[in-house]
Amino acid sequence: MQKDRRVIAIVQARMGSSRLPGKVAKEIMGKPMLAYLIERLKYAKEVDQIVIATSDKENDDRVAEIAKNERVSVYRGSEDDVLSRYIEAAKEFQADVIIRITGDCPLIDPVTVDKAVVEFLNSKVEYLRINVDDDGYPRGLDTEVFGFDTLLRVQELVMKEERSRDNPYREHVTFYINKYPEKFKYKVYQASEKLKRNYRLCVDEEADFNLIEEIYKRLYEEDKIIDILDVINLLDNNSNLAQSNAHVEQKKA
Repeated sequence: MQKDRRVIAIVQARMGSSRLPGKVAKEIMGKPMLAYLIERLKYAKEVDQIVIATSDKENDDRVAEIAKNERVSVYRGSEDDVLSRYIEAAKEFQADVIIRITGDCPLIDPVTVDKAVVEFLNSKVEYLRINVDDDGYPRGLDTEVFGFDTLLRVQELVMKEERSRDNPYREHVTFYINKYPEKFKYKVYQASEKLKRNYRLCVDEEADFNLIEEIYKRLYEEDKIIDILDVINLLDNNSNLAQSNAHVEQKKA
C-alpha cells in the first residue's frame, strides 16, 4: 500500500444551502453540526490532514470560525466553482490523495473513510466511492477518494466542455467522473451486510436535521464519538424514528 502519499480530507461546507440555510452551523446540544463532523473525521487513521473548504463570501465567515475553533485548516475560494476550490485547496495543502466529504454528513464514519482510502490505494484506481445508492451504505456516510492528478485531469476535460464556467461539472466536483466512469479507473466500494441500510443520515431538510439531533441526544457521550453500528441498531429498533425523514428526496446534481 502506498501510504507515502499525503492524504487530505477536504470537506466542502457553506452557509448558503438552498433547502436549509446555515445548516452546517445549526447547533445540536450547543455545538455546530460541522464541529461534530470534524470531531468524527479526526478519528480516521488514514487522514493526514483535514481541510474545510468554504467560499470567500462574508456569509461563510462562520464556517471558517467553526473550523478554526476545531483546530483544522481552512481554505476559502469560489462559492460556485467548487472544482477550482478543491484544486486550490489541494495545492495549498500538498495533497496527493483527496477524500471528498460534504459538510452535511454529521455522522460520517471514520472507519468507513479509512477502509475507502486503503481500498483506493491497494486497488490503484483513479477514483473510488462508497456505494450509498439502494442496497448500499446509509446516505450520509458518503466518501469519495481520488488522486490530485485525477482532479487536474477532470479540470482539463471540463474546460473542453461548452459553457464550462457555468456547467454542473464545476459546481459538483466529481459529477464529470460519475457521468463518464468509463474514462477513469473507477471503483464502487460495497457495504458489509451489517451496514447495508437505506437510512438517510445526511442533512438536506429540517426533517433530516431533527433525526440527527435525536440520534445525538440519545447516543452521544462527551469525548467519545457515536459508533455507526449503534446508530444502525437504534434505527433498526425504532422504525418511526428511522422513517421520520424517509420522505426527503435526495437533491439531484
